[in-house]
Amino acid sequence: MRVLVVDAIAPEGLAYLRERSIQVDELAKPTRETLYARIGDYDGLITRSGTAVTAELLDHAPRLRIVGRAGVGVDNVDIEACSRAGILVCNAPYGNVVSAAEHTIGMLLALVRRIPDAHARLKALEWDRSFYGAELLRKTIGVVGFGKVGSRVATRLRAFESELLVYDPYIAEAGAKDLGARLTDYETLLRQSDVVTFHVPLTPETENMMAARELALTKRGVRIVNCARGGIVNEGDLLAALDSGHVTGAAIDVWSEEPPRSEVVRRLIQHPRMVVTPHLGANSGEAQVNVAVDVARQLVAFRDGALVEHAVNIPIGDPAAVAELRPFVALAERLGRFSVQLDPARLARVDITLAGAIAESDPELLARAVLAGLLGPVMAGPVNLVNARLVAAERGVEVRIERQPETIGYKSVVSIATETSDGRKITAGTVFDGQPRIVRLRDLDIEFAPEGYILVLSYEDRPGMVGRIGSILGRENVNIASMHVGRRIKRGRAIVVLILDENLTSAQVTEVAGAVDADFARLVRLP
Repeated sequence: MRVLVVDAIAPEGLAYLRERSIQVDELAKPTRETLYARIGDYDGLITRSGTAVTAELLDHAPRLRIVGRAGVGVDNVDIEACSRAGILVCNAPYGNVVSAAEHTIGMLLALVRRIPDAHARLKALEWDRSFYGAELLRKTIGVVGFGKVGSRVATRLRAFESELLVYDPYIAEAGAKDLGARLTDYETLLRQSDVVTFHVPLTPETENMMAARELALTKRGVRIVNCARGGIVNEGDLLAALDSGHVTGAAIDVWSEEPPRSEVVRRLIQHPRMVVTPHLGANSGEAQVNVAVDVARQLVAFRDGALVEHAVNIPIGDPAAVAELRPFVALAERLGRFSVQLDPARLARVDITLAGAIAESDPELLARAVLAGLLGPVMAGPVNLVNARLVAAERGVEVRIERQPETIGYKSVVSIATETSDGRKITAGTVFDGQPRIVRLRDLDIEFAPEGYILVLSYEDRPGMVGRIGSILGRENVNIASMHVGRRIKRGRAIVVLILDENLTSAQVTEVAGAVDADFARLVRLP
């Protein structure tokens, strides 16, 4: 695996990759032309915020399969374009959260106590004690966004004995209450807060969420803090509110233009009631090591075929449940690959049923694994957990998911029923000791490991059939590793599954099928 690093990351991250036999090349601040010329040789890309991963860039990257963002925000990555190309995007959402939270607190303290002004005066050897700041004691502080960073900011603000209001539509009230905060709506937070601090990603919903209308709802004398993402606070409207005196001051670390170019942003940065830093929230030594190693770990996991813990465009869900789910993801993909080779006609619909204990898990990841197995062998481009849903939709494949709390005989069972022009076919499986097993084919119970060369036959069971099969395969020097039979009654219709050590040609399959008068014969290849 070859990985290109286009924004500088801590050497510990590079060392982690190289120690695990991943070839790493660094390309510091490349021009667009240079990057386009080089990216085609790489399977992975690591970036921070300095390089945009666009659809145009992906057009020059036919080998690219994973993009790692060494940090939290992925607004410089076109997630939709990556998903359509089957490229996994991952980030390092925990590596710099402490650094970002501490920077926010530092910016807030500098703002309310006017530390930068006093510092500049004394550096000029002017002894001026006329700077009167404010205390955070008994002030109402509104925290917008209560995720990884926002919750840590709230935890630290409790030490100042402030009243904390929280706006976050995606958390339960108990989540805020546990940290001594009160969950409320956005308008109430704006009206009641003495300080408003933002900790949300930049999305269409959060862009300009603090603009002229919202500023007008705040108290006169409010202070604004934004160490999250540029564009959340409208810079032109904030400048006007500072000029009018409605906003007493603001502490800003992030900008809609980095570095600033427009007159509005430049004027805002130079405003006397602004405390400013050039996007330094994650710039602690510890944070840079953390995010570099975190993203490197995920590229190694991807290379090794493991689930990527912090994938942005795969529905991983609770990271704690990932390890338990991994073997069932492998099972789901195997069921799909087995089914499409058994019935290669055009797929119109697939019903996915999770029964037993597995029904309690989030079904989306398993559904994507099934689709990747079903569609991967028949598509020219890659089909994986990232784009399986998109590919299925583009091909008009209907997907239905059902959960059943109980199952018979097994703790957990994953079943898929495919509908093609050849009818409806069912394949079901489970996991034993971490390994996938198929336990049902069509309407018959049969158990075997879905791996290697698998010859599936259907015929009327009668004496001498196994001998005929063995004679033909023995003559062709093909070894039978194991044999499995599913049938309802003696001498009735049977499904016979032979696990072979060697591959068979189409002619050999036809010869075996003819020897036992099989009404169905297919060789499935599962590496």
